[in-house]
Amino acid sequence: MTKDLFDKYIWLVDTIYRAGKITFEEINERWLRSKLSDGKDIPLRTFHNWRIAIEQVFDINIECNRRGGYYYYIENVDDIEKGGIRNWLLNTFAVNNLINESHHLKRRILFEEIPSGQQFLTPIIEAMRDGLEIELCHQSYWYDEPMTYTVQPYCVKVFKQRWYVVGFCKERDAIRTFSLDRIHQLITLESKFTYPKGFDPAAFFTDSFGIIVEEGEVETIRIKVYGMHRLYMRALPLHHSQQEVETTDEFSIFEYRMKQTFDLKQELLSKGKDIEVLSPSSFREEMAKAIQEMAALYQPHLK
Repeated sequence: MTKDLFDKYIWLVDTIYRAGKITFEEINERWLRSKLSDGKDIPLRTFHNWRIAIEQVFDINIECNRRGGYYYYIENVDDIEKGGIRNWLLNTFAVNNLINESHHLKRRILFEEIPSGQQFLTPIIEAMRDGLEIELCHQSYWYDEPMTYTVQPYCVKVFKQRWYVVGFCKERDAIRTFSLDRIHQLITLESKFTYPKGFDPAAFFTDSFGIIVEEGEVETIRIKVYGMHRLYMRALPLHHSQQEVETTDEFSIFEYRMKQTFDLKQELLSKGKDIEVLSPSSFREEMAKAIQEMAALYQPHLK
């Protein structure tokens, strides 16, 4: 699939999604106003070919209501609005197309850079699609030299401006996570693998904040959040298990069921004095030790 054709699919889904219901004639009118059209109409046969391809690629069904005017609509619109990859793709590429059609706005819309997604994301997704193993030359921060791994790619995940690939690593004989920005070279192998029916990517990460899943047990974690930072926590929960169990004028206490991972510790430390870990006691002590070490770095400047 070429990028040009991919953009056309996204344009069609976005147009119908935003309209709610729309006739083919109205779709064609909007198409002619798009730079993708080059001033040419959409042939009806092409339109239906796009519908079929969109269902196969994105699992998005464009249906036709023949009562009262042949209106087209998206059948599973509720699934898209729940989030996930289809929602992300639709939002990302719809905005991209809009920006491309509004050149004068390009410098006024700023995005976060995700450099690791440029070179290796596409071949990894293609390998996932085709059930092919990949060979990675990966340079971990923990090792002085890069190492070569044979990986069966199960899923990809983005976290903190980095893309990661998760899959079964033959050399480690276990499921491992690799950061794409630490890959020096990637080769798609001819050897095939079967995606395990029991592996659920969302469930794999469900007990963790971030990308680390191997360490720790699931525990009840309580944090105290002070002042206005409570509003941010309510608007963007730290984890899907978040519950606000106590509220006062000065603070709120949030409770989670998750693991004490390195990613979670770093996230809480980044909030500074707005957040205090209450329990478990071992996690509170670990956070206190980290804060003392941070304070020691500034001790010569403290009066």
